[in-house]
Amino acid sequence: MRLTRFTDLALRVLMRLAVTETDLPTTRDVAATMEVPYTHTAKVVARLQHLGLVEARRGRGGGLTLTPAGRSASVGGVVRELEGAGDVVDCDGTTPCPLRGACLLRGALRRAQEAFFAALDPLTVNDLVAAPTGPLLLGISGRAGSGPRVERTAGAERASEPGPMAG
Repeated sequence: MRLTRFTDLALRVLMRLAVTETDLPTTRDVAATMEVPYTHTAKVVARLQHLGLVEARRGRGGGLTLTPAGRSASVGGVVRELEGAGDVVDCDGTTPCPLRGACLLRGALRRAQEAFFAALDPLTVNDLVAAPTGPLLLGISGRAGSGPRVERTAGAERASEPGPMAG
């Protein structure tokens, strides 16, 4: 089974937030750390907020934080929620498979998909940031947010000093 890029990024965002010690990172900080576009990260953060896993605060002293539910969330549960309940293959699509009435592959793939999720169920977000991952995340997080932040407004770029903001 292959995760969508959205789910992959969501897991990496959760992991990044799980190692936050003092300064709350912004969505831009997390995007820079993970080397992904801000717009993709913003969509992921919005979905994680909707699921109650992440809290975003705006303004001075704002930023992103992992909620207690996010910290203890089952990785399998998060992946199920983000990937959806769809089948691995689309036997009933716009051009239905002629074998779908007697095919054993669909059931086997469904069982394999559930086994994939079940293997992730016992892991929590906290488990994912145990050594050596957590210290590595702390190291790359420090590099990403150390320079001036570039803000883009109405087609113009303006450099500003790094500071807390949730957007």
